[in-house]
Amino acid sequence: MSEARVQLEGDARERRLVLGGDWSLQRPQPRAAAMLPGLANAERLVLVAHELGSWDSSVATYLAAVLRHCGARGIEVDQRDLPDGLRRLLALAFAVPARPDARGLAPRKDYVTAVGEASVRLWRDLPAMVEFVGEIILSFQRLLRGKARFRRADLWYFIEDAGVRALPIVSLISFLVGTILAYMGAVQLALFGAEIYIADLVGLGMVREIGALMTGIILAGRTGASYAAQLGTMQVNEEIDAFRTLGVSPIDYLVLPRMLALISMVPLLTLYAGIVGCLAGALVATTVFNVGLYEYFNETIAALSLKHVVVGVLKGTVYGALVAYAGCLRGMQCGRSAQAVGETTTAAVVLGILLITVSASVLTIVFQKLGI
Repeated sequence: MSEARVQLEGDARERRLVLGGDWSLQRPQPRAAAMLPGLANAERLVLVAHELGSWDSSVATYLAAVLRHCGARGIEVDQRDLPDGLRRLLALAFAVPARPDARGLAPRKDYVTAVGEASVRLWRDLPAMVEFVGEIILSFQRLLRGKARFRRADLWYFIEDAGVRALPIVSLISFLVGTILAYMGAVQLALFGAEIYIADLVGLGMVREIGALMTGIILAGRTGASYAAQLGTMQVNEEIDAFRTLGVSPIDYLVLPRMLALISMVPLLTLYAGIVGCLAGALVATTVFNVGLYEYFNETIAALSLKHVVVGVLKGTVYGALVAYAGCLRGMQCGRSAQAVGETTTAAVVLGILLITVSASVLTIVFQKLGI
């Protein structure tokens, strides 16, 4: 392959740009900026390509810069000697001019600016969040009066999706968390010969706190994201607008069944997660630390009281309501594009986990102050 080259010939008024050699993106090429000063007084430019060998888009990029320069200065350009493919490529490049208001890459924001903008968005979003809570409360009131309109088949589908279909992932995570708790506690308790208290640690931790917390986080990533994507897609397809046009409340028809499904299923999943975690702790204690199975379960029953079970179930109920709230809120606020659906799904998961974390802290402090 010969080296790519350009040569500017002719008089000051009519210039000839002779292209030669082989042009490739993988090899060095001439720069258009170095040649443009030679067109300062030109009125006409003839492009000559009889010495041009093989070429790719690199020569089109070079000539596009030349054509933009000539167009800005009113210089006539003769392209008749160019290959047909190159002429068509240049015509395609200039077929649709760039809009002056076209958005380019957004400038990178510093940390302080990003935090400030996020805070402003959160502040502006608070009224909509509170309003959505009010709409859900009114929907539950209509449900109690028997005036809420939704399909019972949808409710049973959401119950199955949030309950039965979530059992495998809840089982796996609960078992692993129970195993981790047992090992973490046993390492310290073994120093005092108190391995039997692994049962207290795992039982109280899983039933009262971690079972509900892990179940809520799992459902935030699984079910909450699903709700946001479903409602967001309906928003894009204008199905929610159609409900309003027909006089059907989208909150009753779409949000209420999802809220009821999670509020009813998460407490049961929380109890199930606690049981699986206790079984995992028993497996570790009996096989690794030589604790008797009978003694382990006696200690677990002695450590757990109805109070701890109620606290865990109550927390699970709150987490389920928050996950459903976050998923439905973001889904109803979705924009009208495919990109908006993806952003809505992400926002629902983030908001759900955030609400779970904040509520877990608040509930723990409240129960501690009340001595529960």
